[in-house]
Amino acid sequence: MNLNQLPEAELILNGLEDIHNGKTHTVGALLIAIASTRLTAAGLVFSKEHLSLEPELTLYALLQDQRDDAYPYYNALLSSLNSFCIALENTYGGKLGLGIQN
Repeated sequence: MNLNQLPEAELILNGLEDIHNGKTHTVGALLIAIASTRLTAAGLVFSKEHLSLEPELTLYALLQDQRDDAYPYYNALLSSLNSFCIALENTYGGKLGLGIQN
């Protein structure tokens, strides 16, 4: 199984790519920042140097700028992130050792 087969992989992989390209305030990059400890413990490798210091607040503010009611979408994104993390942990359990490193 590869990462593309995990639930919500596109959102998370796009976030990893954004971080690699120096874009730290995109939805995907902020989700990575929110779960950075969990993703790292599961074996994903990425640069943590420029991650948002308050990713939850930053993500919510970003969504408020894009939508009339950010709350349901924010919760859906966190649920998607959790689904990815659970699948990653259950599938690889820290044995992955891949990702994007700056």
